[in-house]
Amino acid sequence: MPDVTRLGQAGLEGWREKVGDRAAPPIAQRTALSEEQVRALIGALFFALSVIT
Repeated sequence: MPDVTRLGQAGLEGWREKVGDRAAPPIAQRTALSEEQVRALIGALFFALSVIT
C-alpha cells in the first residue's frame, strides 16, 4: 500500500509539479514539514480542486 506522501505527490504533473517544486523549499524551511510532505500537500490540494471543479 502506497504511503500518503506518494499519493499526494501523484497529483503533481506538468505545471503543477513545477509549482510544487518551487514552493516546497521555502515552505519547508518555515514549517516543521519536509519538502516531500509539502509537495504531497500541494499535490493533494490540486487534486481536491480538480475534483471540486
